[in-house]
Order: sequence, then C-alpha cells, then structure tokens
Amino acid sequence: MLQLGDEAALYSVVFLATLLGTRSPTWSCLVAVSVYCFLAVPDARARQVLRPGPRAAAPIAHRGGGHDAPENTLAAIREASKNGAEGVELDLEFTSDGVPILMHDETVDRTTNGSGPLSQISFSELSKFDAAAKHRLSEKFSGERIPTLEEAVEECIKLQLSIYFDVKGHPDEAAAALGHLYRKHPVLYNTSIVCSFEPKVIYRMRQTDPEVVTALTHRPWSMSRFGDGAPRFASLWKHQWMTLVDILLDWAHHHFLWKLCGVSAFLVQKNFVSPDYIQYWAQRGVQVVAWTVNTAVEKQYYQELLQVNYITDSLMEDCDPHY
Repeated sequence: MLQLGDEAALYSVVFLATLLGTRSPTWSCLVAVSVYCFLAVPDARARQVLRPGPRAAAPIAHRGGGHDAPENTLAAIREASKNGAEGVELDLEFTSDGVPILMHDETVDRTTNGSGPLSQISFSELSKFDAAAKHRLSEKFSGERIPTLEEAVEECIKLQLSIYFDVKGHPDEAAAALGHLYRKHPVLYNTSIVCSFEPKVIYRMRQTDPEVVTALTHRPWSMSRFGDGAPRFASLWKHQWMTLVDILLDWAHHHFLWKLCGVSAFLVQKNFVSPDYIQYWAQRGVQVVAWTVNTAVEKQYYQELLQVNYITDSLMEDCDPHY
C-alpha cells in the first residue's frame, strides 16, 4: 500500500497537474487527498489479512488445495482447514446466467464430467456436474459439486479461514459480486484479499470499495514463456516481440501499477522470490506472497528463512510443480 511520506512526489505531481488544469488550489487539494484515500489501505487491516495466525509464514491452499481434494470445492476448503491451512485461494468465474461460482478455467472440461465453456452453461446445468470426476481422489469425493461464491465464502467464515479471491477477468461483474459479499459479510474486510493478474480488475475493485485489501499477481516472462521456461511461440520475431512486452510489463508492475492499484501485497511465482526481492517490496509497504510452493524443502525455506506467506497445492505431501 502507499505511504504518504514515501510517496510525497506522487501526490505533488497530482496536485500540480490539477492546479495547472483547473487553476484552483481548492480542487487541487481535494483531488490529491482523494487519490491518497483511494490508494491507501490501513496497515493494521492489511497485516491482519496477510498474517492471520501465529506462524511467520501462513500456508494458503491453492484453489482450496487442489492436490488434497477437488479444486475450488467445499470439500477442498474443509480439507484445507483440517490439514492446517490458514487460508485458501479461490478462483472466481461466472456462469452464462451471471451466477458467481468457483472455477479456475473458462471451460468445465478439465475438472468435471461436463464439457463446454462456462459462458454457455447455466448454473442449473452446472450443478449437475461432478467436480471430482477427474481428480486423483475421485472415488473419495464422488458427487462433489461446483459451489457458488457465496457458499464458499460462508464455509470459509465458518472455518475461520482467510480468503484470497483470485479474479481472472470480468472486472465489473467481479467487483459487483465481491462488493455485495463484503457488505453482507463485513468480517471479510479483515480476513480476505482480492488478487488478479489484471490491474484493471484490482483498480475496478478499489473503485467499488477502497476499503478492500488487494494484491497484484505476477509471473515475469509470462507473455513470452510458459511456466517451465519453454518459449510460447515458434516464430522468432513473435517471441522477441513478446519478450519486449514482458520487459515493459515487469517494469510497469514494479514502478507504477502497484501504486495506481493501491495494493497491499504482490503475489509472485516462487522462482523469482529472494530475500532482496522481499526487501524491495517491504520498503514500499507491500508484502510478498509466493506461489506455488509444493515441496517440504521449499515450505521450510519460506517458513524459516524468508518468512512470507506461500500458496501450495497440498498441505499433506510433496506434489508436482505448478506454474
């Protein structure tokens, strides 16, 4: 989040630009103060959300803990709580009739016994699918259904889990749906954070409710390379162009997008986290959260040395890398 003393130059620029445009000192002061109020989230609330328990590093179950139970389901949330997670990361999507649900992909094919894009499936149709159909523990969780966002939130509140809402798109719809839940369940202000790869999503959420704690999610080189480092494009010129886009995007994330969005945390792929990187963000009042940390050795490193929150697919055992 922004600190007034550390970011005085930013607000000075806002003040002077408004003064030049309006010739009004009153309006210039009002705009500068409004920008500060929009960007700043109280330190105490952000710390409470990001440090929900006594441990130096809080384990957060990725998609509810997709290795231990079918991802983004109530069963996953319950398993995560039982296995010692302090929070869960949940993906927000929408059905064709606008119902906010938990789902990572734009289609249901990978995780359920259904097929097709969510944009063409109503909630009544979706409720018939088995969300455990393609999970490694499908027999144990057979018949588990895809929950609504509200059902998942109520389960997390009951189990006293913090929530990382991961929003892939639909900025207006997501901001409206989450804004409704924050008003209905005010406890969320101190127990949840809204995250996204898309700055527009976070900006829209902060417009809707500037009291919500937010985070940007980032993986360097994501436009030009897959998570394992392999190039996305066979064409050399396209690869080079997207590499340039990656460089510009990374610079923007670290120099002004985090300020513009007023984030309290930066979620970054684990391979790019180091003590120096954590210190870089700490000097800006922003906490680092790493993803996805899937081995006991990595977890020990984050808990004992780095002491930053980490997102994991399993609370119980080592599992495959997840980019």
